[in-house]
Amino acid sequence: MPNPLPWKSRIAQRVRDVQSGQEGSIFLHMLAISRNVPDLISLGRGDPDLPTPLHVIEAAQQALAAGKTKYTSPAGLEELRLAIARKLHLDNGLTYDPEREIVVTAGVQEAISVIFQVLLDPDDEVLLPDPYYMAHRQAINAAGGKPVMLRTRLEDNFVIQPEVVNTTITPQTKAIILTSPSNPTGAVIGRETAEAICQIARERNLIVISDELYEKLVFDGAQVTSIAGLPGMWERTITVNGVSKAYNMTGMRVGYLAAPAEFAEAALELHHLMTICAPTVSQWAAVAALNGPQDCVQETLASYIERRQVMLHYLAEYGIPSNRPQGAFFVFVDIRATGFSSLEFCEKLLQEAQVQIFPGTQYGEGGEGFVRMSFLAPVEELKESLDRFGRFYQLHSR
Repeated sequence: MPNPLPWKSRIAQRVRDVQSGQEGSIFLHMLAISRNVPDLISLGRGDPDLPTPLHVIEAAQQALAAGKTKYTSPAGLEELRLAIARKLHLDNGLTYDPEREIVVTAGVQEAISVIFQVLLDPDDEVLLPDPYYMAHRQAINAAGGKPVMLRTRLEDNFVIQPEVVNTTITPQTKAIILTSPSNPTGAVIGRETAEAICQIARERNLIVISDELYEKLVFDGAQVTSIAGLPGMWERTITVNGVSKAYNMTGMRVGYLAAPAEFAEAALELHHLMTICAPTVSQWAAVAALNGPQDCVQETLASYIERRQVMLHYLAEYGIPSNRPQGAFFVFVDIRATGFSSLEFCEKLLQEAQVQIFPGTQYGEGGEGFVRMSFLAPVEELKESLDRFGRFYQLHSR
């Protein structure tokens, strides 16, 4: 009988680098130990619990009934690219050619992966705010690049500071990724800060990847600044967005990137290699989402405003410090008073209070001492989970 192949040694080093990162392993660990926990309330994952709008569902059903299940153009349905171009113009003041400068992808996560595969040569550096969305770092590593952390602080509500950007750039720095609103902190980069960062990008010849997936979910009058719309930035910005969060369509997997034609055409080649095209039925649903009535987005936002207020109120009542997110549907909660590490806190909370959340270290070293909680649950369930959380915190805080 032949000896078994030593597969581990045959796996590419860049993939082993992704596997060895703590982000994915923590995520899978928390999911595994959550199985079979009785009376579990989950405030962990970022998958909206609200229903997909009816007109979006109907568009998908009509596409299926009409047999629209074949490949589309790799760049996406013409109707969808036109809808995206219209949305970018009306909402963001951006002008893109739907024929050459927009690529529809199988979700924003694919768009991010394609961008870094196209953009990075070995050891190119990408500046990444810490805490960060874990897939951003994994995509940089998988492309052979080097993520370089830009530490953010609770005192700044986890908003990236321009002086930190300026002092972290090296000759190997090729790009910076900005996510506003942020996952995991809900931080929104204000216009003045965005302009200062963009001035640095122009002076130091950086490319900016602007992840704007949560742009419609903002609070307290916050406004999202589209980086490509700032002076001198269209030419050096790749804008990423999708329909998952605003329209509660996470499983339909439709995102997109918009960029100057030379980059978009290169990205199209790799996107075609990876997925051929985004799911056709989902693309028709996305057309309906973008072109149809938008009151559904306002209804979603109103629900999140209420839930966010409930979460911040309960945290304050129990004396638990946190940031005040201006966007998305997460709160980054400070648990340092308990003396537990972020992972220990989440494990014990799960075991003792049957509440699932994720440790801040899943989102980088800057997340140690914090946990990420989403308010993606009905209000009464949210209140129950926050009571459990608050009692647990008070029992263990020092």
